[in-house]
Amino acid sequence: MNNYRLVPTLLVAALMATGCSFIPALDKPVMPVSEQYPIATAQTSTPAADLPWQNFYTDERLQKIIGLALENNRDLRVAVLNIEQARAQYDIQGSKLFPEVGVSASATRAPSQLTGQYANNYTVGLGLASWEIDFWGRIRSLKEQALAQYLATEEGRKAAQISLIAAVASSWIGLQADEELLEISRRTLQTREESIKLARMRFDAGAASELDFRQAQSLTETARATLAQQTRQRDLDINALNLLVGSQVPQDMLVSLKGRKLADLPALADVPAGLPSDLLLRRPDIRQAEQQMVAANASIGAARALFFPNITLTASAGFANREVSDLFQSGSKYFSIGPSLYLPIFTAGRNQANLEVAEVSKKMAAAQYEKSIQTAFREVSDSLVSRRSLADQLQAQQAQVEAVSAQFKLSDLRYRNGVASYLDLLDAQRTLFTAEQAVVQVRLAQLQNQVNLYKVLGGGWSPEDDRTASAAPDQAKAEQ
Repeated sequence: MNNYRLVPTLLVAALMATGCSFIPALDKPVMPVSEQYPIATAQTSTPAADLPWQNFYTDERLQKIIGLALENNRDLRVAVLNIEQARAQYDIQGSKLFPEVGVSASATRAPSQLTGQYANNYTVGLGLASWEIDFWGRIRSLKEQALAQYLATEEGRKAAQISLIAAVASSWIGLQADEELLEISRRTLQTREESIKLARMRFDAGAASELDFRQAQSLTETARATLAQQTRQRDLDINALNLLVGSQVPQDMLVSLKGRKLADLPALADVPAGLPSDLLLRRPDIRQAEQQMVAANASIGAARALFFPNITLTASAGFANREVSDLFQSGSKYFSIGPSLYLPIFTAGRNQANLEVAEVSKKMAAAQYEKSIQTAFREVSDSLVSRRSLADQLQAQQAQVEAVSAQFKLSDLRYRNGVASYLDLLDAQRTLFTAEQAVVQVRLAQLQNQVNLYKVLGGGWSPEDDRTASAAPDQAKAEQ
């Protein structure tokens, strides 16, 4: 009985002995960007990362479409499943810290060493499989690596959601622009069809040349071709939105876009850029790169531990007897425990190569972390520069439309009264059509730039959206 009481003591002692770790201290690289953006911004409103997407996208129709995308988008589903897979990998690594105990039974028939006659032997009991006592922290290093990979996957899921929401919003705004451009093309085609009738009447009456009529005809067919092209683009954009949403966008929502302009859409909330250092805390892709750097650093500890002795423990306890009927008698009890040690002496450089791979992987992860910061800095800077210039451009384009519209009316009046040539009228029509399209395109770029700025600042994620992703284990949270 004393042997059985010794088992828990040995297990506790082995667990307490696992306190060493060869994971090096992680020194984060210095932020490889400027401390300020090229364009200063106000800091009065709520930061983008703290602003739920429902408050940024105030259009109820767009909110419903984003909700559908969060439920049905297949890429987002894969991201959620990646979290579950990473968590299972973490649980697998954590389980290796504890001994594996199971029930074993065997029956053998072999010659006796004393008599040489064959005899049976039956055993049944509990067995402790070969358990590596983690003196040097190899398993705990792998567990730390799995935890960092799990957390990186969670951040990747958040980054995927942010990108998805921005893509859906941008596609929705693009559809509204398609409808506005179609309306301009329809109106322009109608105007040109009226012009060609006038040119035909003047030609038949001898008041205009055939050249005027043919020019009017050419301009009308150009407008018709443009209308067909924009109709095709609208249908293609609907298909793209359906793919993002993961299902068909309700038809009533698409119908609601007709007859409306980009200027009619509910305004998007304004967000401040903050400081570049805020991105380290706000951008999920940067936090993902940081966790990948932590995982690579932990793998160095596991590689270093391979240079030291590997200590394993096996044990079993139960009953053994030559007769099955007497197997569970008190005299049949047995117990065995066997520690073993293995010290690598010659591995043909394998352990050293593993260590070098781990160290290079850490350097690569650090470089990727720095690049993710630089990429984020550039994306925010580009959006800020575009925000300022697009506002000025839109104002100028709107002023141009007003001027060209007045020019077209005067040209039309002068042509009808025989004061101006038809070439002046045609030129005014072309210029007005181009200017009206430019206003729509610039306003579209401005709205999409607002969407992109919200995205690159880390906006588009809120904890209540995480309905399907599993929360981190309590132990993982404590370790992190």
